[in-house]
Amino acid sequence: MSKFPPNSRYLTTDTRKMTLSDGREISYLVRRFIPGPERFTTLGTIRVEQGDRPDTMAYNAMADSEQYWKIADANAVLHPMELTEVVGRAVRITLPEGVPAPEEGAG
Repeated sequence: MSKFPPNSRYLTTDTRKMTLSDGREISYLVRRFIPGPERFTTLGTIRVEQGDRPDTMAYNAMADSEQYWKIADANAVLHPMELTEVVGRAVRITLPEGVPAPEEGAG
């Protein structure tokens, strides 16, 4: 069972244990590698407006402000605030890696 909530970027990240020289054992997260933006299926784009923040963009796009990290990953930014630094920037909203776009007319 994960110690992270279902919307956490770390939900599927493995943990490891390390024993320190004094015998204490600590747990740590394995490094999370972010796939290249080309591996995400674009659903649409939104333009950054004055006063936008990554969390409000995520709420508006996905109804969950804590999903801002998905937008950052899909737009290849290291720090989420980079998403909103330039007013007018087109920011991609994508499906998670490996999820294909729905077929036209399906449903």
